[in-house]
Amino acid sequence: MENCKKLAKQIRIDSIRMTNNGKSGHVGSMLSMADMIAVLYEKILNVDPKNPKMPDRDRFVLSKGHAGAAVYSALANKGFIPRDWLMTYYCDNGKLMGHISHKVPGVEFSTGSLGHGLPVAVGMAIAARYAKSDRRIICMSSDGDMNEGSTWEAIMFAAQEKLSNLTLVIDYNQVQALGHSEEVIDLRDLKAKLENFGWSACEIDGHNLDEIYASFSSLPHKEGKPTAIIAHTIKCKGIPALEDTVKSHYRFIPDEDIEQVIKKIEEEE
Repeated sequence: MENCKKLAKQIRIDSIRMTNNGKSGHVGSMLSMADMIAVLYEKILNVDPKNPKMPDRDRFVLSKGHAGAAVYSALANKGFIPRDWLMTYYCDNGKLMGHISHKVPGVEFSTGSLGHGLPVAVGMAIAARYAKSDRRIICMSSDGDMNEGSTWEAIMFAAQEKLSNLTLVIDYNQVQALGHSEEVIDLRDLKAKLENFGWSACEIDGHNLDEIYASFSSLPHKEGKPTAIIAHTIKCKGIPALEDTVKSHYRFIPDEDIEQVIKKIEEEE
């Protein structure tokens, strides 16, 4: 898992530098999912940077589009886009939009408004079935996405259609734009809710690379059912002063702090 560890660290560093340079972004949301993004792009997804539109590629949809810089970093590090694009993030006339965009090679769908990603992923899963393709559809959502009615409509439909080629990964950092999740809409017990809606659901530590890999590499978890992976994560993981804080949501690291923050991440095992 050493390559995953290196990529996760690079995603965190890139996300911090990109949001600092663009003077905007959601660094807390990027850092909470960095470990899972690293495992997906290093070990799981059947994708090809030389042929990003190959028909039977796996589809990855980031529903929490405000955290797109972390995916841009993975795409750059895996050769989909040039690394010098990263420093154009959130900049005028830049190559990389603040919310993830399908105009970037390797990105399947533009998102931003929460609740859009899973319905589109369900459509992709249906399309794969009609095409008799073995491609997998993986959608990563936030706990904020889980507050949206469109998400639960998609959850019901996916169970009805027995879409075992569909996986929902929930970055459950439990912090949203204006408060902790339990203060906004309390999702507990999320696993039981999803199981009651007809999904196979499990919970993992979203920062434990071995645990992430074990769960992602055994998809689907149950034939005839879509899979939900509830990943317990820490908002702004890697920056202790901002971890698990609401203020890390609409946030970038200012110039005076950035080198110290990056040095700490570089030194972490």
